[in-house]
Order: sequence, then structure tokens, then C-alpha cells
Amino acid sequence: MADEENKEEETQQDNKKSNKLMIIIIAVLILIILGGAVTTILLMSGGDEVYVQQNTSQAQSQKTPTRSKYNNMETRKLSDIGVLYPLDTFTVNLKSDAGRRYLKATISLELDDEELSIELDNKSPVIRDRIIRILTSKTLEEISSKKGKKKVSEQIIDTLNAMIVDGRVQGIYFTEFVIQ
Repeated sequence: MADEENKEEETQQDNKKSNKLMIIIIAVLILIILGGAVTTILLMSGGDEVYVQQNTSQAQSQKTPTRSKYNNMETRKLSDIGVLYPLDTFTVNLKSDAGRRYLKATISLELDDEELSIELDNKSPVIRDRIIRILTSKTLEEISSKKGKKKVSEQIIDTLNAMIVDGRVQGIYFTEFVIQ
């Protein structure tokens, strides 16, 4: 009889240990899932709120009319868009340690005047070179978010406007954007 009671107590203790172990495993899994969800949310958001605040302060301090257009490109009406100048497709390697990522992008430039297209035709190789240099300097993480695409667009616009004489590039439109 004492043997049966000892076996029963051991069985109950084993059950308690396995229950505690099961609870610990479930708690660890929940923490891992929550950590993954938080990380995913942070990576997907891309810090857009900070970006908007920075651009607002920059736009107010610089009072540059084209800078405010960058921020409002997504909300503009189709009738407000200027002349579009399509560029050939860019296929570039992205900056990475492994060197296995590339970007295929087709870009159209929004011009403030149709006559600017003549100057862009004459400077086409230089324009392609500048855009390729900008794109190849970016990592996958930098260009995969909405914030990153805006930043690349602004950088391309600023670079091109610095070399153009007869007008201004008002916007950049990605008509194809494939990362592999």
C-alpha cells in the first residue's frame, strides 16, 4: 500500500513537472511570437512619422517650393502632373555584403517645361550615370520601405536639378520597381 501511494505521489509530481515545463514552453513561444510581431511592425513602418516631421521642419526652414512638392506627390491630382520624360530601365546591383541583390527600376521624370526634354536628351548618358550611382549606393533595407523610396526620389531630383539649366525636375515616378 505504501508502494502504491509512493507511485501515486511520483506520478503526481511528474505531472506537475511536465505541466510546469509545458507552461514555460508556451510562455517562451508567446514571447518569441510577440517579439517577431513587434519587429515586423517596426520594420514595415519604416519610421514614416519621423520622416514626415523632419521634412516638415526642413520645408519650413528652407522655404523651397519644390521640396513641398516631394511631400505631396502622392496626393496630387493627375491633372496637376507636368510633362513626363520616360527613362530607360535601370538594372543595378544593390550595395550589400553578399552582392546578390539587384534592383530593376523604370523611372519617369516630371518636368516643369516641355523644352527641358531637349536638354535631358543631350545629357542622357550623364543623367543615367548619376541615377545609377545613386541606386547602387543603396542597400535593400534603404529602398524597400516607402520612406526609402521617397528619399531616393528626393536625392535623384536634387542631383538632376543641380545639373539642369533650362528648367526643373518636379518629381520622380517609378513605373517599375523590382528587387531580387
